[in-house]
Amino acid sequence: MRRIAEQALDHLDRREVAYADVRLVDTRERNVTTKNGKMAHASSEESVGVGVRVLVNGSWGFASTDNFASESLAATVQRAIEIARASAAVKKADTVLAPESKIIDTWSSPYRRDPFATSVEDNLDLLLKADAEMRSVAGVTLAEAGLLFRRRHQIFLSTLGSVIEQTRVVTGAGIAAHSFAANEIQKRSYPNSFGGQYQLKGYELVEELDLVGHARRVGEEAVALHKAEQCPHGKRALILDSSQLGLQIHESIGHPIELDRVLGMEANYAGTSFLTLDKLRTLRYGAELVNVVADARLEHGPGLGSFAYDDEGVPAQRTDIIKHGLFTGYLTSRETAPVLGETRSNGTMRAEGWNHIPLIRMTNVSLLPGAWKLADLIADTDDGIYMETNRSWSIDDRRYHFQFGCEIGWEIRHGKKTRMLKNPSYSGITTEFWGACDAICDAGHWTLWGTPNCGKGQPSQTMGTGHGAAPARFRNVTVGIAYAS
Repeated sequence: MRRIAEQALDHLDRREVAYADVRLVDTRERNVTTKNGKMAHASSEESVGVGVRVLVNGSWGFASTDNFASESLAATVQRAIEIARASAAVKKADTVLAPESKIIDTWSSPYRRDPFATSVEDNLDLLLKADAEMRSVAGVTLAEAGLLFRRRHQIFLSTLGSVIEQTRVVTGAGIAAHSFAANEIQKRSYPNSFGGQYQLKGYELVEELDLVGHARRVGEEAVALHKAEQCPHGKRALILDSSQLGLQIHESIGHPIELDRVLGMEANYAGTSFLTLDKLRTLRYGAELVNVVADARLEHGPGLGSFAYDDEGVPAQRTDIIKHGLFTGYLTSRETAPVLGETRSNGTMRAEGWNHIPLIRMTNVSLLPGAWKLADLIADTDDGIYMETNRSWSIDDRRYHFQFGCEIGWEIRHGKKTRMLKNPSYSGITTEFWGACDAICDAGHWTLWGTPNCGKGQPSQTMGTGHGAAPARFRNVTVGIAYAS
């Protein structure tokens, strides 16, 4: 396979091409789902191809193919060069790349049990058992369960002389119970909504999650929500569980720090950002205890944003994004880092597959843990609401004004969780919200959540990102606005 990538490089005219890289990507995926006691979907897909990126006359060109014949590879390289020439005719300025070293390395993400060594029959058996447990609860209308396995093997070669081979194995699993009553639908998910939890692990993640063991509780809570009181509207202390806080980080911190959005290079599809360049190291993003990092290193955890090298051959790094409440860093590429006066990219360029050009993408953007125990945090809250598991989200194209809905809430009165609340929601302004954070739970409550469905780019690319968080409290937040009468 490496020889195929080498052949693509061999077709380059080094006199014209200032820089080029080739990515050969071989992906295998299995997706199994059930719905109400029956198999809903079972698929196995494989894809392999080559993407070629060239820098000619100060502009990028990209082309790809899944035909590995010599003449096809030559034509693909030539097409990338022609696209670069055409782009150069309308460029505003030459693309300047931050320097990078030649790297030769092979890396694989660790796992204990190969998910592809399990059978589809066993996968279905597990999901149907969880499905049956949810449907054993009277009032559950729809039960869903799913597993996803993905292996991605990539060979990266560049004109710098880099030869990097990486293999990443991702596993995802989750269940959801829906209850329909009158004109209302209530839902509870485990361990998270929108498919569950996804990590850079093997089948051991499925075993750790114990879907069957949690299924009945999920069904019971979905049904109980119909009898719960509506989330009140007003200003309250708000405690978010770690999964909801992970999505809050994704939308109100992760996306606005993508430097291509800030520079207007990604405005069409994903919008821009309120974090203009003048705000770097000057904007008070949050309270003093708010510390956020972007960390692609495996030491940070088995996140969907964990890897050894990005798709420009830049090593995984940790970058301070918010330090003691101060905004301190963006996600950069070799092209955008020089705009900040930086001498190196912080390694965030990734592509969905061989037929997509790399873009700046979130790695693991995480809120560092604090010192609180959740029980003590609740006991310290006189009048508040605890919300779990995302149900909906809305945020403007500059990532400043937002509204989130959760699946379930619990009222906190005089330091105790009391009544269950349905349709909980909250809204706010990004910097005001993070400025209102006054307590974060400790590392024992911290989870690195996987968001597998982050969309960006034209043509659209869907990527996985990671977000670590522990439950945290925010003071004087507007809650209940989504269903306010």
